[in-house]
Amino acid sequence: MADEPIVSGVAGRYATALFELARDEKALDAVAADLARFEALVDGSADLDRLVKNPVFTADEQERALAAVLGQAGIGGLAAKFLLLVAKKRRLFAARDMIKAFRTLLARHRGEARAEVTVAEPLSDRHLAALKEMLAGATKKEVALDVKVDPKILGGLVVKLGSRMVDASLKTKLNSIKLAMKEAR
Repeated sequence: MADEPIVSGVAGRYATALFELARDEKALDAVAADLARFEALVDGSADLDRLVKNPVFTADEQERALAAVLGQAGIGGLAAKFLLLVAKKRRLFAARDMIKAFRTLLARHRGEARAEVTVAEPLSDRHLAALKEMLAGATKKEVALDVKVDPKILGGLVVKLGSRMVDASLKTKLNSIKLAMKEAR
């Protein structure tokens, strides 16, 4: 199919295996929620982020530390087994890409479009709902948002939806003005 999600490489293979297992066990929502919680933990902890990304830690060290973190966070079941297997196989550095690929497969399964939105500061619930509604109108599908906060864009937002990208960030607009002024000289 032309609109099949692109999930390839190591992350795609692991994500596909997890997706198929979760689908067969009717645990897609539980796995998605646990993976989102794990990702939030990594985002909120520099030490956990270092554990996930740093190849200096042995597989055993990563596995033991991760087991403790997952237990404390209440992440169990298929998602915990998956993350521990990833650590055991020395692929923990690719966990974020695996989670992203899993979300892509899940959105496809649900008939949703998935949009990556980058903003300078967190959006209110009202603004998120308005953005979802606007994107749903454009795609004629339910839209799931992955929102990232990046103060470097200064203001506005960047939206990636499939192969399309709209960059309405203040940083890009200022760079365009700067370039136009250089050309005018």
